[in-house]
Amino acid sequence: MNRFDYIRPASLEEALAAGARPGAAYLAGGTNLLDLMKVGVAAPALLVDVTRLPGLDAIEETAEGDLRIGAMVRNSDIARAPEIKALFPMLAEALLSGASAQLRNAATAGGNVLQRPRAALLDGMRGDDRDLAVLGWTDACACVHPSDFAVALAALDARLEIAGAAGLRAVPLADFLSLPEGAAEAVPALAAGELLTAVVLPAAAARVAGHARYVKLRERTSFAFALVSVAAALEMEGGRIRSARLALGGVAHKPWRTPAAEAALAGAAPGPEVFARAAALALEGAAPSGDNAFKIELARRLVARALALAAAGTPARVPALPASPLDADHGAPAYV
Repeated sequence: MNRFDYIRPASLEEALAAGARPGAAYLAGGTNLLDLMKVGVAAPALLVDVTRLPGLDAIEETAEGDLRIGAMVRNSDIARAPEIKALFPMLAEALLSGASAQLRNAATAGGNVLQRPRAALLDGMRGDDRDLAVLGWTDACACVHPSDFAVALAALDARLEIAGAAGLRAVPLADFLSLPEGAAEAVPALAAGELLTAVVLPAAAARVAGHARYVKLRERTSFAFALVSVAAALEMEGGRIRSARLALGGVAHKPWRTPAAEAALAGAAPGPEVFARAAALALEGAAPSGDNAFKIELARRLVARALALAAAGTPARVPALPASPLDADHGAPAYV
């Protein structure tokens, strides 16, 4: 690890000024940044500690009725917040699927979204390539985004609040996280000195609260990144699907939203043929980037499973181990 300076600013204005200095990096929970520093991938000259900045550690309703999650709210606090469990239970399920309880107590909303896409090796094209992307990848990079939280956020049309020298700006998460464009690694679209201050969930997304699930398949039950994950949410009306939201994780450089699959579900009655068709559309254009062709069929099956679970309804209590075979309530409906 390189030598670095450390400061803890008392205000957002001080933090932005310090963050604009050459070689500066913001420090929040540190669960991602410190790992990268230890192995020499990140080597900041200055750490700007934002953990004590006012206004970043609350979950609150905005004047428009949206839900604002401050960037410093811990993952564990988001997962157990009453408003999250009532309005956006898929977020709680996604967060409880990630890492370990100890890491969830340290990791933050902002840091989770800003994680760097990764593979067995960070260039994404060497070593164990079973985990690499099957959608949207290039010869330069086939790393996948590691965040469970971001996949659920993508399905819910979340937007990000970003502070900079020019003030606050709002950016849809789908635009903020990009696919690689021939570079060795694409990074989130933050200008020098800018700071992610909040994640905002639109009030309209709460309409799917009764039929929303996050399903993650991984090598180990705990503390493992997704081979494939699916955030599936349905708005039901009269026994039919009025609208659908579907996002995949572990398959691309960013959470992969699937408009064609969502359109195919709209107006349909839930069932195995409808879900299989949506799953095929969700993986349209998928191709292996290494020894990972198995991921394509795995993702198709997980999409169908997640949709079946969503159609059956959000459980009254978020499972301690979501979608795990160790959970007593993990099974999908019999028609899957």
